[in-house]
Amino acid sequence: MKAAINTKYGPPEVVQIMEVDKPLHKENEVLIKIYATTVNRTDCGFRSAEYFISRFFSGLINPKNNILGNEFAGQIEAIGKNVTLFKVGDKVFGYNDTKFSAHAEYMTMAEDSNMATMPNNLTYDEAAPITEGGHYALCDIRAAKVKVGQNVLVNGATGAIGSAAVQLLKYFGANVTAVCNTKNVELVKSLGAEIVIDYLTTDFTKTNQRYDFIFDAVGKSSYAKCKKILNETGIYISTELGKNGANVFLALITPLFGAKKVLFPLPTINKKDVEFLKGLVETGHYKPVIDRQFPLTQIVEAYKYVEKRQKIGNVIITITE
Repeated sequence: MKAAINTKYGPPEVVQIMEVDKPLHKENEVLIKIYATTVNRTDCGFRSAEYFISRFFSGLINPKNNILGNEFAGQIEAIGKNVTLFKVGDKVFGYNDTKFSAHAEYMTMAEDSNMATMPNNLTYDEAAPITEGGHYALCDIRAAKVKVGQNVLVNGATGAIGSAAVQLLKYFGANVTAVCNTKNVELVKSLGAEIVIDYLTTDFTKTNQRYDFIFDAVGKSSYAKCKKILNETGIYISTELGKNGANVFLALITPLFGAKKVLFPLPTINKKDVEFLKGLVETGHYKPVIDRQFPLTQIVEAYKYVEKRQKIGNVIITITE
């Protein structure tokens, strides 16, 4: 089968399309023919090892997972003899950031892992990007314990995480203010934001509004800049470590010195989360935003595009037409 292989850390060019053996599924696993996957910030981080700490998960010297791709949509081609939750022919989607493997024509998944049958009436390209941005946003919203009627600001509302966060916050009943650039104001309004701030013309940290939760989904602000627009018990969460790992440090000390605090929750996902996101898609409360698509043969170009940090929503990799 064809797969995007990286045997060392580095820039997008370390990834090459190669022929490798099709994986063999175990008794509790399914073999999935992949139709669509994505290139996202998680893939980029594990490929480049820009943050050295990631090597403790991916391999200190060289990557232990030579095929990246953490989210996918495809069709089950074979099942192990102990599999009962799925059958051959099922269309499935899911997420795997432990062994990755979705940047290939086939991958295996345990039946009890982060996978579900695809939502009704979705194409593979539409189903593939449900989980990555969705589960990051969901994890942080849960950590902030967002309640109905709270005022929440999302900085970076057009990325995979930010665009998911706007929709999920709206579902949970928050009043959403979103920050984006001029050309995407209408898009972000369509996702459910009541107020949209154009960062090209307005500094959102100078507003008179106060927020219960500020979610920096792009990592381009800081707690120091946002603290003054938090309510007295407000919470700040960023998807990035911050300068010199500041957000991790602040998450340790701010709860000790006042009501305003920084949280840095470690992202988690399980099968129930995948089913939850599926339900939101089926009921129209969540629809991943898609920027553009690349064939597998152009995955290096896809990586380069994602790393410009200007994408709108998700970047799809088409594996099988």
